[in-house]
Amino acid sequence: MKFLLDQDVYASTARFLAGLGHDALPVARLNLSRASDLDLLRAARDQRRILVTRDRDFGGLIFVSELGAGVIYLRILPATQNAVRHELSRVLNEHSEEELRRAFVVIEPGRHRFRNLMKF
Repeated sequence: MKFLLDQDVYASTARFLAGLGHDALPVARLNLSRASDLDLLRAARDQRRILVTRDRDFGGLIFVSELGAGVIYLRILPATQNAVRHELSRVLNEHSEEELRRAFVVIEPGRHRFRNLMKF
């Protein structure tokens, strides 16, 4: 799967995704470290990537912007990294890349919520 990693995503999470064989591209490599949230969604959509973030503001923005970019929101703290990564791995095994590109997914320790972006 192809991911665009927001600047707030832990480097260890980037390594975790890459270790699973996924294409995990940090926004810094695209010179988007200071980009607006809307610009990050556009970049993810245009590159057919799923945006991974720790920024909860994307929850509201994704439904207002109607850009059709999938977002995985990680509710993760240093102390919960392993539990969140376990749940992230479960989500990646249960859902296809196409499904995730049309969804807003909140991942927490031991559970996740999957909301389909119906219009896209």
